This record gives sequence, C-alpha cells and structure tokens, in this order.
Amino acid sequence: MREIVLDTETTGLDPNDGHRLVEIGCIELVNHIATGESYHQYINPERDMPAGAFEVHGLSAEFLSGFPVFADVAEAFVDFIGTSPLVIHNAAFDMGFLNSELKRLNKPSLPMSQSVDTVAMARQRFPGAPASLDALCRRFEIDNTARTRHGALLDAELLAEVYLELRGGRQPGLSLAGAEAGAAADVADGAAPLTPVAEMRPPRPHALTDEEVAAHEAFVATLTDPMWSRDTEAPK
Repeated sequence: MREIVLDTETTGLDPNDGHRLVEIGCIELVNHIATGESYHQYINPERDMPAGAFEVHGLSAEFLSGFPVFADVAEAFVDFIGTSPLVIHNAAFDMGFLNSELKRLNKPSLPMSQSVDTVAMARQRFPGAPASLDALCRRFEIDNTARTRHGALLDAELLAEVYLELRGGRQPGLSLAGAEAGAAADVADGAAPLTPVAEMRPPRPHALTDEEVAAHEAFVATLTDPMWSRDTEAPK
C-alpha cells in the first residue's frame, strides 16, 4: 500500500484571503515503511511575504523569487502523489491551499477523502492531550531538535514517524518486513524456506510417589463417613 506523507508552508492562514503556497514536502511510504522517495519544491508565491509567516518558516519573498510558480510544478506534483492516500497533519488546511492552487489552473481538486488527518487520529487516541506535531514528537520520543522553524520536507519526515507510531508503532512492521525479506532471499538463492521445528522434550513422569500416597491416605482418614467407603448395595 502506497501512502504519501505531505506538508506545506504558506504565506498565511487562508487561501481565500489571497495567501499562497510557498513549499511542498512529501515522503513516500509503502506498507508503512519509508521508501526513500520524496518530493520537495519551493514555490514562488507571486506576492509579498507577511512578517508573521516569515517568522514561522523563514522563507522570504526574495528567496522564493528564484523558484518556479505553482503552475510550472503542478503536473509533477500531481503525478508524484497520484491517487495515494495523503497523510497530513490538519488536513483541511493543506488540502485547502492545494485545491486553491489547482483551481487557479482549472485542474481537478483533490478529494478530502484522499486525505488521512493525523490530528484527528491523535485526538481519538489521546483525548484531551496536545496534538501538535511537536507535542506528538515528545510523546513518541522522536528527535525533532532540527526543527527550529517549520519546513515542509522536515515536517513531513517527522510526521511520517508520528503517523507510524499513531498506527501502533514501527517495530512490528519492520520486523515482519525483515523476516519476509530474509525468506524471499533464501528462496531466491534456491534454498528451501526454513520452518521452525519444535524442541522435543522427554515425557514427564506421572506416577505418584510414596510420600504423595501417604499424604492422600492421611487426608482421607480425616473425613467423616466418606461415601466411597460405605458398603451399599446397588439399586435393583
């Protein structure tokens, strides 16, 4: 199963107010394991950079002016994500900006059903607890010390680790993948798959010892008129 962990940076909070995308970062997962494939693009927003947004991500209008506009990268971006589920932290925000950019180009929108919202996952799993990316990194002991500012690719990498933890942790999947890879390598080399053989143990003795017999007889002697000691006739 292919999934894309995605994050964006923008000039502000609402595309309806004229704010634009300035960065997209994507990490590819297959069967919940990072493949090493990624998509990263800075985008010229064709407008100024508000001070508040610059404080968040540190991307100036001057820096971004040297990069392509969204129209020049839209096709490559859409081709990379395809129809794979998009794992996003606060999906409504990023999907809103992506669809606003696509709408400008008269391209089809991305359906919200294609997104997987990790904020909703975190709130369902940890009701009442902080659900920010930094808070979840602390909860799962994921090193985010490199995150001095928001950055789409770095945040997507951190979110990929958080997402796998929210799904129950990475180790079981990685162990299974390692075992499957080892078995596949054996078969490829012409070796028969190994089947674990149970260790044979000698049968345990079940005969009573003299001490156990004596203890049982002593116990029975303490009983008053046990029914198995009565001399009764079978019913006619």
